[in-house]
Amino acid sequence: MSSIFTKIVRGEIPSYKIAENDDYFAFLDINPNSKGHTLCIPKKEIDKILDLDRETYLGLMDFSRKVGKAIEAAVDCQRVGITVIGLEVPHVHVHLIPLTSMADATFQRKVSMEPAEFEAVAEAIRAKLE
Repeated sequence: MSSIFTKIVRGEIPSYKIAENDDYFAFLDINPNSKGHTLCIPKKEIDKILDLDRETYLGLMDFSRKVGKAIEAAVDCQRVGITVIGLEVPHVHVHLIPLTSMADATFQRKVSMEPAEFEAVAEAIRAKLE
């Protein structure tokens, strides 16, 4: 059975796409800690990051770095935090979270955004991608 993230990659479930290449996909988290909270995933569905082969792992980190730099340029924040924790979806995902305080990194505080806000943030980040 495909994960929700695989369904997003296939276009079966809509997303606010930030970036994509042959191996990786980035999209806004729909339950964000802060405005611009983005998930980067390998298209290959693997549950745990330490189960990725070295090439895929390094590729995901490089892809996440590029997306993170674009977030940092597009969203008002002090820095972009990076975490890999997800137990809720059995598909490796890197959280890129714009931080203005440590509360943004706790996953206890969420921000509410309208679809138009998601679209505007996604466009701003895409515009900053190299």
